[in-house]
Order: sequence, then structure tokens, then C-alpha cells
Amino acid sequence: MKNAHNVIVAPHITEKSVALSYGDSNVKDEKDLVRKYTFIVAKSANKIEIKRAIEEIYNAGKKKGEAISVENVHTVRVLGKKRRRGQRSTGYEPDRKKAIVTLAKGQILEDYGV
Repeated sequence: MKNAHNVIVAPHITEKSVALSYGDSNVKDEKDLVRKYTFIVAKSANKIEIKRAIEEIYNAGKKKGEAISVENVHTVRVLGKKRRRGQRSTGYEPDRKKAIVTLAKGQILEDYGV
């Protein structure tokens, strides 16, 4: 089994991902919010490993009633963009893989992006 910190590389913080982490604005009750969080993950990681790693990292040291549960995981393979390196040479950014993790209703990650 892979180490959880090797599966989850870093949180992916953009305007769109932060908006997803706030949940749907049409819901009136805070307990019904469904929040989605975006992470950069290892290219070789699958959805089951990502789910286990998120739950292991964020449930460490919490009581059973306070633990988070991952409902769904979507993965996206992002190809590296072409970049110029000086006047004559060009190169590519490395490819990466993103995971969009959906938590159960009413759950939140307090230290997301810290």
C-alpha cells in the first residue's frame, strides 16, 4: 500500500476550486452543503487510493463522530503546456493528475490549503 502523503501531492488552490469548496449557494441549511475539494495527486494513483489517502490524512487524531467521509472522487489527467525557454528553445511543463473529492453533506475540511 502506498503512503497517503505520496498519493496526495498538494491541494490545488484556484478561484474555481475555492468556490467549489464553499458548496452550493442555493442551499439554505449549512448541514445540506455538499463541498468539493481539488488536489494534485500522483499520476499512478487510482480513485480508491485517493479516497483512502484523504480519509487517512484528514481523520488522523479525530474522534469517530468527527471523522470525514469521502462520497465521490473524480480524476482528471492534465497535460503539460508548451513553454518557451529563452528565445530559441521550447519545453513542456510536466503532466499532472488532479482529483476532485466530494465530501458527505455538511462536512468540511478545516485546514484545506494550509
